Amino acid sequence: MKKLDGKVAVITGAGRGIGREHALLFAKEGAKVVVNDPGCEADGSSSSSIAQQVVDEIKAQGGTAIPNMDAVGTSAAAENVIQSALEAFGRIDVLVNNAGILRDRTILKMTDEEWDDVIRVHLTGTFTCVRAAARVMRDQGEGGRIINTSSTSGLLGNFGQANYGAAKAGIHALTRIAAWELAKFQITVNAIAPWAATRMLETIPGTDMDLMNAALDPKRVAPLVAFLASDAAANVSGMTFGIEGNDLFTYRMMTSHGTHRFQQSEWTIDAIGESLQQIVHW
Repeated sequence: MKKLDGKVAVITGAGRGIGREHALLFAKEGAKVVVNDPGCEADGSSSSSIAQQVVDEIKAQGGTAIPNMDAVGTSAAAENVIQSALEAFGRIDVLVNNAGILRDRTILKMTDEEWDDVIRVHLTGTFTCVRAAARVMRDQGEGGRIINTSSTSGLLGNFGQANYGAAKAGIHALTRIAAWELAKFQITVNAIAPWAATRMLETIPGTDMDLMNAALDPKRVAPLVAFLASDAAANVSGMTFGIEGNDLFTYRMMTSHGTHRFQQSEWTIDAIGESLQQIVHW
């Protein structure tokens, strides 16, 4: 039996890169797939759609899929994406939030539009799709799987990506909170922070794409997402998984050991300065 037999999955940004690999593997494992992609370039330009191309690939391999060309980032778009699954297949079991764009710029040069565009697609797009899918999953009464996409840029930081990093850090927090809130409906919510050779990686100056393509093929990411979408991951929720080539791990927010004032007096400016090394070191 295939790992995702009988599942209906919506995958956003599934026209290229990691999202395309998710869609192909999900279909291979028996899922019916909604391939969402408006056909935009990484910077948001262009209007050609490539979702149909992925659908054609899936059908050629004996799978089942439909295209959806909504650009995520609004409540209306999220509702349309989820509705397309309901109209075509009658239900939704899995949501993979993968859609994204880049507008890299240092903070001093970043425009309001560059900030807003990235936050809208990544963070608002993830939130609105989670909300739309979870409402349907709740009403179906059979649980569900939601997998979001964070990034090391948000979890660890990256120069020139304040907008992207802020959105991806927000997705990490959103994932944990949604996991708590949706647990009573048997809906799991996890995130991945992948490092893979994609169009977004190509935008980083000095990147050796030949080396990256060999070590960080996007195909290596899809099995993790397929696992999290499967029945085997019913008890896995609220986690952010890092995957970099053959390395697989989880990210956790932790505190340093810090220090404590045993005196009755409160912390003072001078006392904080004197204790700084103990406070910040692990």
